[in-house]
Parts: sequence; structure tokens; C-alpha cells
Amino acid sequence: MLYYVTYTYLDLFIYLLFNIGFCLIFLGISYIVSYHNPYMEKRTGYECGFDPFSDARDPFNIKFYLISILFIIFDVEILFFFPWIFSLHLISFFGFYIMYLFVILLIIGFLYEWRKGCLDW
Repeated sequence: MLYYVTYTYLDLFIYLLFNIGFCLIFLGISYIVSYHNPYMEKRTGYECGFDPFSDARDPFNIKFYLISILFIIFDVEILFFFPWIFSLHLISFFGFYIMYLFVILLIIGFLYEWRKGCLDW
């Protein structure tokens, strides 16, 4: 049993190292090839198309908040993949197919939102 726990943490550690390295490589490449032209408007905060330091009672576009909530919902649901990935060798075919049912439900929810126009600006 200790072997499986150690093996799982080793997989997680290797996975984290790979992802950190991958991100650092792509950040470095994008920094090298990007065009640097800073000016004052670029350095100001930007949030959903309005001035971040304006009056709190000003009207704003609600689509920004709708899309951010949808992103948070899907982002949190994606977190269910990590325990499933690291326990694949321990679960039966039932757990395997239940996760595929979860993915299908996620896709159906995404298509429903897309069809309703929630993702259109």
C-alpha cells in the first residue's frame, strides 16, 4: 500500500515539475518574441471595458460578469479530473465510465450555454 501512495505522489511531483517547466519555457519565449512598447494606457488596469477608478454607481455591461462566473464554474468542475487521473489504476470500469458521463454532461452544459448565446458578446 505504501508503494501506491509513494508512486502517486511521485507522479504528482513529476507532473508539477513538467507543468512548471512548460509554463516557464513558454513565458520566456513570449517575452523574447513580443514587442515592448509601454505607454500609460497600457499600464492602467483594465476590467470589462470601463475605467476601474470610476464611480461605483456607473452602469456596466453584465456580460463580463456572466462569462467570468461561467469560467469559474467550468474551472472548478475541471478540478474533479485530478483525483480521477491519479486513481485510475485503483478504480474499476464503473469509475472510469462515470467520469466519462461527467465529461459528457459538461459538454452538454457547455453546448447549452453556447446555444443560448451566453458566450456571445
